Amino acid sequence: MRAYLLIAIGSAVGGMLRFWLGALCGSALGAAHLGTVVVNVSGSFAIGFLAALAPLPVTRELLMIGLLGGYTTFSTFSLQTLELIREGRWATAGSNVALSVFASLLAVWLGHLSGGIWKR
Repeated sequence: MRAYLLIAIGSAVGGMLRFWLGALCGSALGAAHLGTVVVNVSGSFAIGFLAALAPLPVTRELLMIGLLGGYTTFSTFSLQTLELIREGRWATAGSNVALSVFASLLAVWLGHLSGGIWKR
């Protein structure tokens, strides 16, 4: 039961962080999908960092599954990409996919590398 409570708390906080940071960055960058990219990349970095620290169960449940599960937004990313395609903005949709995937992979690698360094 404890694990479910930790995941629920983390998910609630992660969802609020996603909403706040996504809106802030989307507004600052001039496009909602770019706020989503920022959230996905920063979430990828954070989960890579935590994974490298060989987390305790509470860290995995509260932070990795809960907080970052609620925080990252690939469902939003997918919907926004579909909307860009429906609007005929194929180049923007393609760049959104490429930027999100490659930047998130780079971020998870950098996070994992940073976590390994931090752990030493």
